[in-house]
Amino acid sequence: MNASVKWHQRLTFTGTADSGFSVPLGGNPKFGGDNDGFRPMELIATGLAGCTAMDTISILQKKRQEVTDFEVNVHAERAKEHPSVFIYIKIDYQVTGNSIDEEAVKRAIKLSAERYCPAQAMLGQCVPIDLEYQIFEATENGERELVTSGNYQQANKK
Repeated sequence: MNASVKWHQRLTFTGTADSGFSVPLGGNPKFGGDNDGFRPMELIATGLAGCTAMDTISILQKKRQEVTDFEVNVHAERAKEHPSVFIYIKIDYQVTGNSIDEEAVKRAIKLSAERYCPAQAMLGQCVPIDLEYQIFEATENGERELVTSGNYQQANKK
């Protein structure tokens, strides 16, 4: 895999990779940026969310779960001192659908965490990661009702 960033001005860059897509990167104004793109650490967190989300939804679809909405949220705490690395990550999976099987959700999360998601495998080597899930039943009026929630993996915060 190859990736690169091209500088435009101040702390404004465009990132590209082998896929051919581009993403804007920008810096915080208090550090000389123009607030015009993702921060690099945001991209790492977004990459983690995307990596595990793609695995998990693919597995749920193979398990014939009737998912109508799916979201993965990553909350990453950072060290107060530079280089401000991630010191704790929580991944929250929100699955909405019709009669979603909790065991199928837990299995999909497990397979992503332990077998398929390279971002999670890599980051998990250096930062504790909690994995939580909520399963919602889709209602006829377009709302959703919480059916159950739980932890697949509870890491010890350092």
